[in-house]
Amino acid sequence: MTEHVTIEDRPGGVRLIRWNRPAKKNALTGAMYDAARAALEGADDASQRIGAVVFAGLPGAFTTGNDLSDFFSAGTAPRETFSEMPALRFIRQLARTRTPMVAAVDGLAIGVGTTLTLHCDLVYVGPQARFRMPFVELGVVPEAAASFLLPRRIGLARASALLLLSDPFDGDAAVSLGLANALVPSDLLEEHALAQAARLAALPRQAVQASRALMRGDQAAIEAAIEAEAQAFEAGLRDPETQARLARFLTKA
Repeated sequence: MTEHVTIEDRPGGVRLIRWNRPAKKNALTGAMYDAARAALEGADDASQRIGAVVFAGLPGAFTTGNDLSDFFSAGTAPRETFSEMPALRFIRQLARTRTPMVAAVDGLAIGVGTTLTLHCDLVYVGPQARFRMPFVELGVVPEAAASFLLPRRIGLARASALLLLSDPFDGDAAVSLGLANALVPSDLLEEHALAQAARLAALPRQAVQASRALMRGDQAAIEAAIEAEAQAFEAGLRDPETQARLARFLTKA
């Protein structure tokens, strides 16, 4: 566990996972990924009676994505070490979680801050939400099955602009694209997401999980996309040009 992720079980069977690293705008470390993964695994345990999970950040920052220093060092890690990196284990669990998930996105949602929402059943955004997936410009590929899920959600042309050109988009655009359910005032955002999660948690658990599986389609294809992306991501990290680009970025950070 880490102080940078808080896990709170709310009345009505709702588990709140909050990224809580304000000094780094909620950039995610290995320990943060591990804590969130454990919370998701536990939510699927019927004995815990968790009916829905909510992801939230802090005012102004949902999460700015991976702590790049972790991935910079991963470029020289052995293959077996890379395949078991906390970020990748979290992403695998995200795709496998049977419990419905809700995101309350306020402020910056960069990289995995955007891609994790593709696995959420309901996504609510504040007026200050700012999404971006800058994988290609860093010399790597998308993750969390984004290369598979996003074109199927919004079409190839729009997905290309967001994934290849790293075009940013705001909360209004997320709603228009069908990537979010509603734009909610910042001061009401988290409570609104929690209320919708409580509605999900109050429904028959088996029916909700079965319905999610039916709507999501081929689970094996999603997991295969995650593994294919991971291989290409690792190859990108090992490229000297990518290593140099990340080093320059970290120097400026």
